[in-house]
Amino acid sequence: MSSCLFCDIVAGDVPAEIVHSTDLTVAFRDVNPAAPVHVLVVPRRHIESAAAIEAADAEVAAALFTTARAVAEAEGLGSTERGYRLVMNVGADSLNSVPHLHVHLLGGRPMGWSPA
Repeated sequence: MSSCLFCDIVAGDVPAEIVHSTDLTVAFRDVNPAAPVHVLVVPRRHIESAAAIEAADAEVAAALFTTARAVAEAEGLGSTERGYRLVMNVGADSLNSVPHLHVHLLGGRPMGWSPA
């Protein structure tokens, strides 16, 4: 496999502002935030995308969401009054720029919706 930016962040070879870490996941601030809170949650193990998840990855998939919830709560977004958005992109048409499974946690402002 060629070099993966998120694998390099997980390994500590590329600096990032880590906000939460577990045995299975790492969460860090996006360098180009789309909201006041924009954190990426990635599995420590390389999985290319949501399209590559297998049944054997159930623990990792669950850990992505529990880590996202923990980060949202730590950022003050966990209440039903505030809330947050979770986004997963798969493939080039979604503008996924790093082929490593990740969840975008977005919050800190009201989120709009604009269908394509």
